[in-house]
Amino acid sequence: MKPARPDIFHPRIVLAGCPQHVTGDGDDAGLVAALRQRGLHARWLSWDDPETGLADLVILRATRDYAERLGGFLAWIASMSNVLNAPAVVAWNSDRRYLVDLAERGVPTVPGEVFAPGQRVRLPRSGQVFVSPAIGTGTRRCADRVSAVLEAGELHDAGHSVLVQACDASPETVLVFLGGEPSHAFTSQGRTLVQAEPDFEIWEVGGAALTAAAASAGIRESELLYARAHVVGGRGDPRLLELQLVDPSLGWRWLDAGARDLAEREFALAVESACERLGLGPLSHRGP
Repeated sequence: MKPARPDIFHPRIVLAGCPQHVTGDGDDAGLVAALRQRGLHARWLSWDDPETGLADLVILRATRDYAERLGGFLAWIASMSNVLNAPAVVAWNSDRRYLVDLAERGVPTVPGEVFAPGQRVRLPRSGQVFVSPAIGTGTRRCADRVSAVLEAGELHDAGHSVLVQACDASPETVLVFLGGEPSHAFTSQGRTLVQAEPDFEIWEVGGAALTAAAASAGIRESELLYARAHVVGGRGDPRLLELQLVDPSLGWRWLDAGARDLAEREFALAVESACERLGLGPLSHRGP
C-alpha cells in the first residue's frame, strides 16, 4: 500500500451510489481497497449528497435511480468537474435508442422497436423476446408472448417506454471492459453469471460497440473507464443486445478470487490513468 504524503496531491474520489444504495449493492466492495493500493483514496456517497459536489473525481457505480430522475441526474453530471464515465457518454447511453446509432456505425446489433405508454406493443410472431425500459437498463428475456406482454404492461403502467427486441434461444455473453480494454466475461444463466472465455468474434462485437460509442461521444476508447456489453448469438452471428456505460455492475462477485483481484487492479490502474489525463495526478497540484 502506498502511504499518503502531505506534499503529494491526493484527489478526493467519490464512488457514487444513490439514496437506496449509498455504498453500492455489495458487488464493488473491494474497490476502495484496490484504489488505496494505488495511493488513491475513495469513499462512497450518494450522487445527490452535497458533499459529492466537492469531489475532484466522481465515479458512477450504483446510481440505480438515474432513470427515474434522468433530467436532474444529467444536469448534475454536467455540473461536475470530472465524472466517469463522462457526461456525454452517460447522456448518450441512458436512452436505449443508442442501438440505432451503433447499428448505423456498423455494429451488429439486435434490432428493436420502442413503444411509448399507451401504444399497443407489437411482438415478434415467434421466438423469444427481450423486453426492457427504453431509458436505463433492466432487460428481461421472455420465453413466450404472454410473459412479454405482462412485462411490457408493467413497464407501461409505471410510465416507461418499452423496448422490444426479438431473439432466439442462443446463449447470452456478458463482456466487461476496463479502460477500453477487455477484462473479463461471463455467460448469463438466468440471474446468475458464470465466468467464461468467449470466442474472439464475441469480443470483437463488444470492441466495435465501444469504438462506436466513443466516437459518438467524441472521446477515445481508453477514456471509457468501464463498459458492459451483452452479446447474443454464437460463432458466425454474434450481435450486441445492450451496451451499459452509465453505472453497470462489473460482476466482481461472480469471479474467482484470483480473477477478481486482477480485475480490480485493472480498474484501479484505469482510474490512475484517468487521474493523470484529467490533471489529477500526484504532481499536478501541491498540497500545503
